[in-house]
Amino acid sequence: MFNKWLVVILLSASVIGGCSSTGESKTDEGGTIVEDHSTNANAGTDTGASTSGLPANQTFQGDPLDNPSSPLATRVIYFEYDSSEITADYQESVLAHGGYLAENPDASVTLEGHTDERGSREYNIGLGERRAQAVRRLLLFQGASDKQVVVVSYGEEKPVAEGRDEMNYGQNRRVEIIYKR
Repeated sequence: MFNKWLVVILLSASVIGGCSSTGESKTDEGGTIVEDHSTNANAGTDTGASTSGLPANQTFQGDPLDNPSSPLATRVIYFEYDSSEITADYQESVLAHGGYLAENPDASVTLEGHTDERGSREYNIGLGERRAQAVRRLLLFQGASDKQVVVVSYGEEKPVAEGRDEMNYGQNRRVEIIYKR
């Protein structure tokens, strides 16, 4: 599975890198977006649409963790009620984080497991742990090392939403991936 994502990333990089450039570039105030006045065979048929989330004439330059269009931008993994199963919606992001950690052995993360307020404190600490461990297993499966991943469970103790309805509960059932930089 790791090799599949690595190939996709490398092919994407080679396609972007394969375009010739006029050498003109501009960075935004943060220095992370570069305007690229590239020339290519499809220059006259550009619709302005971009699959990267950036305008067609811009590519992301910088740390992949800072690319808002990357699966690495997803740092919160949400879970169904009373479940520690990573849903299909978040598998790509977790796999990408595992690949990133495998490629960057000096990088490390803390996985913080959280729950909504339903259930006993002890049960929720255990459920938060199971959720964080599920993410950890997938990171390790992708090549991250044991020493790169720390698991902490807060259970219901650190909610991000205070309401008592399903929308708020859903925001609290999560694992946060926190990089140490």
